[in-house]
Amino acid sequence: MRKYWALPFCLAAALCAVGQRLEFEGHDDAPRPVFPAVAEFHFVRLEYTDLPQFHRRWGFASRGGQGEGWWVVDWPDAEDHFSTGVQRLTRVSTGESLHFRLSDERLFDNPWIYATQAGWWDLSERETARLREYLLRGGFLVVDDIWGPEAWNVFRETMQRVIPNEPITDIELPDSVMHVLYDIRKEDLSFIPGTRHLRAGPGGSVVVRQPEGTAPAWRALYDGKHRMIVAANYNTDIGDAWEYADSPQYPEHMTELAYRYGINYLIYSMTH
Repeated sequence: MRKYWALPFCLAAALCAVGQRLEFEGHDDAPRPVFPAVAEFHFVRLEYTDLPQFHRRWGFASRGGQGEGWWVVDWPDAEDHFSTGVQRLTRVSTGESLHFRLSDERLFDNPWIYATQAGWWDLSERETARLREYLLRGGFLVVDDIWGPEAWNVFRETMQRVIPNEPITDIELPDSVMHVLYDIRKEDLSFIPGTRHLRAGPGGSVVVRQPEGTAPAWRALYDGKHRMIVAANYNTDIGDAWEYADSPQYPEHMTELAYRYGINYLIYSMTH
């Protein structure tokens, strides 16, 4: 997949001792890609209010963005790179990325929405009702970058308010979402790291360190007709893999896997 971007192919000379955190090469001066204003697919990032006790204050998001709240993490590079991949790897008409709240009138024009750090969101009753309506009318939600039991419980309890009495379960390998375009196999149910989990190894290598006590899980919530309506990436971070798709330090095979998952979710959302 790296062939689709103009990449520098040498690692930074400072990568030496094992355990040293990587300094990722930035591309802040590169212009953002331009997409059509109207298309079949727009990457929609969901804006939300943080739980007060976990509020993320103003700071940098991806290398070219900054804002307040957990919803902004990895913006805008993640959607720019993922949309570029969709445009080049599929025949889906791909438009400019969007970000808005559940109350936005554009919600029902889009089959696929994405929320990062959904373990820290604080949806109002009106927002949960709106999300319920969106999902039951055919929408699809991807949540990503949820870490640890505390964040998971926040997300799970929210979804019980949104879709009562429907459990969140591990995605089974035969599920059509795992094969709708790319075949995802047992060995692909692996950890996709955030950049904070990567360290410099010997000889310029990159070492992946999964946080102790965590295990990646690919989970889903289904409606009463067993249509998947929510895909939940737990203890894994496909958003970072998209964000750093143009970085030679980020492991290429994990970027490829993140695109396979994301594009499968997208094609499923537009065909089921």
